[in-house]
Amino acid sequence: MSDATPKTPDSAGAPAPTPTAPAKPTAPAKAAEKPGRRGFLSWAAFGWITFIMSFLGLGGFTQRFLAPNVSSEPPNKFKVGPPENYEEGKVVERYKDQNAWIVKARDEQGRVFMYALSTTCTHLGCTPNWLEREAKFKCPCHGSGFYMSGVNFEGPAPRPLERWAISIAEDGQILVDKSKPYKKEAGEWTDPNSYIFV
Repeated sequence: MSDATPKTPDSAGAPAPTPTAPAKPTAPAKAAEKPGRRGFLSWAAFGWITFIMSFLGLGGFTQRFLAPNVSSEPPNKFKVGPPENYEEGKVVERYKDQNAWIVKARDEQGRVFMYALSTTCTHLGCTPNWLEREAKFKCPCHGSGFYMSGVNFEGPAPRPLERWAISIAEDGQILVDKSKPYKKEAGEWTDPNSYIFV
């Protein structure tokens, strides 16, 4: 007789399953590491860089507002074309954004001349409008009125509009110079630089 016990197949005829080894216990999770010195220094460096960049950015904005805005201001001298481009008895408003009205008129002796008026009201500095039908400048702020010559005749404006220096450039164009204002009440409208004969 043999010691071995005969192997019996299971009911389906498949070999008997082999026993599996018991599962190993899982290792305990590592405790979260505390930030080390290197981590702290990298965050501190990031914080300082952010602070310095913000400070420099604010400094740049401050410098922008403290610096004079020279580049966007219109130039003091500019050309407005040849005299023959202008019609007598008309106010040209094309250069209003450069603070000048160009006028071609006739004096008492019948001579045709041109001048450049400032677009700043002499009351509180508003910009009057040219009213073609009424042939006058009218300030929308407080109602001051000025003739085409620039002389005030109604409202609170205490004096006439100022004239700018005007001349003929070498190329035959009219040159307006806003760095030199001329006031009628000071007798400066008789200065030959405040008008040109054409």
